[in-house]
Order: sequence, then structure tokens, then C-alpha cells
Amino acid sequence: MITAVEQALDRLTRLHPRKIDLSLGRLLAVLSGLGSPQDKLPPAVHVAGTNGKGSTVSLLRAMAEAQGLRTHVYTSPHLVKFNERICLAGNDISDDYLADILERVITANAGAPLTFFEATTAAMFLAFSETPADIAIIEVGLGGRFDATNVFTPAASVITPIDYDHAEFLGRDLAGIAREKAGIMKRHTPVIVARQSDLVGAVLRAESQKNASPMQVWGEDFRAYSEQGKLIFETDNRLLDLPLPALKGAHQIENAGTAIAAAKAMLISDTAIAKGLSAAVWPARMQSLTTGPLADMTAEAGAELWLDGGHNKQAAGAVAAVMADLEARDPRPLILVMGILANKDAGGFLDAFEGLAACVIAVNIDGHAALAPETLSELASARGMLSQIADNLTDAVQRAINTGEALSLQDEARETTAQKITPPRILICGSLYLAGQVLGME
Repeated sequence: MITAVEQALDRLTRLHPRKIDLSLGRLLAVLSGLGSPQDKLPPAVHVAGTNGKGSTVSLLRAMAEAQGLRTHVYTSPHLVKFNERICLAGNDISDDYLADILERVITANAGAPLTFFEATTAAMFLAFSETPADIAIIEVGLGGRFDATNVFTPAASVITPIDYDHAEFLGRDLAGIAREKAGIMKRHTPVIVARQSDLVGAVLRAESQKNASPMQVWGEDFRAYSEQGKLIFETDNRLLDLPLPALKGAHQIENAGTAIAAAKAMLISDTAIAKGLSAAVWPARMQSLTTGPLADMTAEAGAELWLDGGHNKQAAGAVAAVMADLEARDPRPLILVMGILANKDAGGFLDAFEGLAACVIAVNIDGHAALAPETLSELASARGMLSQIADNLTDAVQRAINTGEALSLQDEARETTAQKITPPRILICGSLYLAGQVLGME
């Protein structure tokens, strides 16, 4: 049975313009009809960037909640259920309230062209304005300057590492991409900037000067690093000794440093920052899967199962570094179960795993414009990896188990006559949509 939420979301999908022009006019017209809810928010943090946005948001959210703050959070895309995108004072929006505000957006729009993200962002602003909270954290969907979220004045802006992505909308000019992301800067509003390349850093600095936006810059005004099992956050006049973030991977140290700087700008206490670092949860980011049918399969075989939704070569590099660290401590054949959208750089993603992953099991991503598994398999083979094509995720994980065991036997046979099976390490990767399908199986 189709729910009221699903009906409303389907109606919004049919309003999508034939041609998308990056502008804010359509959204502002709808928001005006709704009473301009974007002007009635609690103090808000606006987060843009290419990599680390979601992790930074999750870390900052955990810190705010550890302070006891009622926290609104807007992220995209969702993994399993649309309600995940709109968190109201710590809880995903209810079906009844979501259906209500979507209908109000549809009514205010009066049948005019409107993108799906514009419509759901209008719904977010409406829900945030009507639900009491102490702080809001709003993640940019695409770009920055003309992103649908960029219609309010935040208390602070955050820009995570910027690189190439969404080339069909943002192009291949890195300086131009940086200028678009910098479009979230508002006059006299503080901006926290994560580690950037020299080119991107120069562009962001120029844009901040135009906006008279005071910047706190990674490596100049703050830095974070791990030392003896702790996270050290350092400014020119302070040094905090904190727990390592609960999110796995060396790259999360930098995300945590950026989140801490944002938390300090929002007057969150050191104690709450420490608690938040330990409590942060962000599904499908180097997540060890221990429940669900796929986890049961791998556990029975003695294999490991990991899930990550990163989908560009920079994210792949960070994940590959985690896998390489695991390999150094506990050697196992690494098998990738991978699906990726057709508009992503699949070759660049695979490059990060060359010499590390033994095999790629290519899968389709149901309901999305995915790269053909046959093409993905060819790209893997061209990089010296074994490759197979699976019918579905269950088939893919079983193939990964079988292939990993066979590879471990081959390795053992070269060194000893004793035949010993080492179950593989399996990483499902390449897309948040694929990750959502995995989590939806639980």
C-alpha cells in the first residue's frame, strides 16, 4: 500500500523542470507562499564541500546533543527512508508530519516547475521553523551559491575539502567549483574552512574578503592530529586532549578537527565536544556490518563485511587507506562488491584500490542510473584486478566469500603444503544508494 508520504514525493517528482537552471527563484517563490520559514530558524550552521560533509555534520550534531541542545539536522540523500533527511530536535520527522508539510509545499507551489530537492528543502525549512530547537545543522546538496539550502543567514558556515564532483553541473574548473561552494558565505558571518589545496584555499580567502566573512583556516588557525591514542585539537592559544572520533579512518581526524572548530564557534563546551566525538554515528561510512542477512552470510564464513558509500576518487583514497591499515594488522584477501552511478569517475575510484583489492564483484544499483556492471568489470580488469558480475547483493557477497577463500588457498599453496583458508575482507562500496539498499535488507 502506498503511503501518504510516498504519494506526495511522487507528485513532487512529476513537477521536475524539463531543464534545470541553477537559480533560487523557484524556491524563493514557494517559501514566500509558506510565510518565509527560512527566516524563522534557530541559530544554524551551513555545511558545504565535496568530501566529509556528512561526517562533519554527524560529529557536530553529536557534540551539540552532548551539550543538551535540541538539534535539527538536514542531510541528503537518505539511505533507507526519506524521513532520515529531516531530523527534528534529535528525531527523524514522523510520517504524518512529513506528509502534511509536503502537501503544504505542493499547495504553495501551485503546479509550477520545481525540482525534487527544492521541494523537499522547502519542506525542511517549514518543519524547522515550526519545531522548537536550539540549533540547526544544514548540509548543502550540490554546489553552494545556487543550492536550494542557500536562502538563509547562518550563525556560521563550514566548508569541507573541495575537489571535483558533479561535473555535469559544476564543471571541471576547480577554482570555479570553489567559488560556487564559497557562495554559502554571508557577510560578517564566520567561516570554518577545512584543509584545502593551495588553489582552493586562495579562492576561498578571496571570497571571504569580498564578504567580510572572518575565516578560521585549517593549518593556520586550528589543526587536529592523533597522538598516543588521543585526538589533539590545537589553536594558537589552546590545546585540547580529546578521545579519537568514533568514526573510523585517519581522514576522520580532519573531519573531527573541522567539526570541533565549528562547535567552538557555536559555544559548545569542551566536555560536550569530547562526548560527541565518542558518540558520533554516521551509517555507511566505514561501517562494520554485524547484523542483517549479508552480515550473517559473512560471519558464518568467518569473513569481514564493511560498508562505505563514498563515490569519488578522494573518498576512495580515504577508504583504501583504512583497508590498507587493516591489511597490515590482519592480512586477508580484499574483495570489493561495487556499484557506482554512471556519472561518477569509476576508474578514478578503482585506482585507489589498485594493488590492494584482489577482485571486484560488480553489481547494478536498482532504480538508479548506474554504470553497467559489465563496464565496471572491464575497468577493474584493466587495473589488474579479478572481476565478476553478480545478479544481486546476496549473489555478490557469496561470490566474494568464495573468491576470497580460493585466493587465500592459492597464496598458502605457494608457501606451504598446508592448506589453510583465510576468509576475505569484503567491502561494499561505490554509492550511497547501494549502501542504502544494503542497510534496507536488515
